[in-house]
Amino acid sequence: MFRTVAELVEIAEKKNISVSEVMILKEIDETGKSREDIFEQMGQNLQVMEDAVERGIKEGVKSHSGLTGGDAVLLQKYIQSGKALSGDTLLDAVSKAVATNEVNAAMGTICATPTAGSAGVVPGVLFGLKPKLNPSREQMIRFLFASGAFGYVVANNASISGAAGGCQAEVGSATGMAAAAVVELAGGTPEQSAHAMAIALKNMIGLVCDPVAGLVEVPCVKRNAIGASTAIVAADMALAGVKSRIPCDEVIDAMYQVGQMMPTALKETAMGGLAMTPTAQEIEAKIFGFAKNQQK
Repeated sequence: MFRTVAELVEIAEKKNISVSEVMILKEIDETGKSREDIFEQMGQNLQVMEDAVERGIKEGVKSHSGLTGGDAVLLQKYIQSGKALSGDTLLDAVSKAVATNEVNAAMGTICATPTAGSAGVVPGVLFGLKPKLNPSREQMIRFLFASGAFGYVVANNASISGAAGGCQAEVGSATGMAAAAVVELAGGTPEQSAHAMAIALKNMIGLVCDPVAGLVEVPCVKRNAIGASTAIVAADMALAGVKSRIPCDEVIDAMYQVGQMMPTALKETAMGGLAMTPTAQEIEAKIFGFAKNQQK
């Protein structure tokens, strides 16, 4: 039905339907399932996301390594203090993105969007904006379909794997997906969703995947936090009428090309970037008893 963002937007505009509806129709066509069954399945994903967010912001879960945990609770307390410089809505989304990834690091249940390492951005943005936009459950499910439509394009034209394309392919893709979906949730057009995706993603191009000790914790959790904030700002820009000078599909292609040029040391191998800093080496030695990739 569609393979590019341009085709996705064209279908939505010609049929006068939302991006989420295009994705729903695609799922019905490809799976043969009923609309009700497809909605129910996505609703289950939504519930998993909500449960992870609630657990993370209330329990302050800790990972087995001890590297991450409790930051979502700290952020919630900071919001309640009334001192948040970036605003309560933005910081709430950030805290809920962190919460999700802390649950993931603690071996809890999350919904990969598009991957486990980038699972905090989409739900963080959705549940962070829930108090402000007051969406119905159907609208929240459609948010996931809209984000999925843009993620589908990335997966088929670039990559959503950190091992293949760096963190730009994971947190970067998730950031673009969330930005595009927020635009629809806020009443924007399919074209504006495409611009939001492009604005968000082009600011993530080049982001390397350099997990400390090879664990999906540092810097992954905090990258999801910043991804959530970037998604909301990109959506606001698009809703204000700001357009990306580089079309969304070309941004996705550029991300792919950068991923191809990125050295293996910066693609999930923990052989470069933050993973090779002296502190990271000390952390790895403490966790495993030795540092696998010694700094030269």
